[in-house]
Amino acid sequence: MRSAKAGNKTAQQFRDAALPWLDDAYAFAQVLMRTEADAEQAVQECYQRALRLFDGLRGPAVRPWLLAILKTVCQEKLGEALGRPTDDVGNKEKSGRRAMPTIRQLVDDLPAPLGEVIALREVIDLTYKEIAEVTGVPVTTVMSRIAEARGLLLAARRAGQALHASPAARQN
Repeated sequence: MRSAKAGNKTAQQFRDAALPWLDDAYAFAQVLMRTEADAEQAVQECYQRALRLFDGLRGPAVRPWLLAILKTVCQEKLGEALGRPTDDVGNKEKSGRRAMPTIRQLVDDLPAPLGEVIALREVIDLTYKEIAEVTGVPVTTVMSRIAEARGLLLAARRAGQALHASPAARQN
């Protein structure tokens, strides 16, 4: 009977600690997994793993710990799906001309290490230290990856704008 009460107490503590970060986990999973269905599955598996590991958690930093678990789950799922063909339907040109890319599309086009740090910083609003905990790299590496990602995003955005400028505007 005591172990059942202890299990309920742990489950309640886990809910109190982890549920406030569910939206952040889902946003990060969408960046890593690229589809809503895959993101939902990854978050669900992340929370299941986190509940099993929760007794071993020490300290108040639940969000970086949870997102680190999520990153591992996503990497495992992406590794399993390596042989799966990609769906390029959404990326095909329409009427012979490509639509102006969104920021989300530009982030998706970044190399994975850059895309994940920029998402953790700009979408989820983690500190550089928290991003370092999630990604397992030094803070200085986080800083340089964010700077590189921002530079690539800016260059891609400018290139997209120039490509879609009217012919008269290009001649001026």
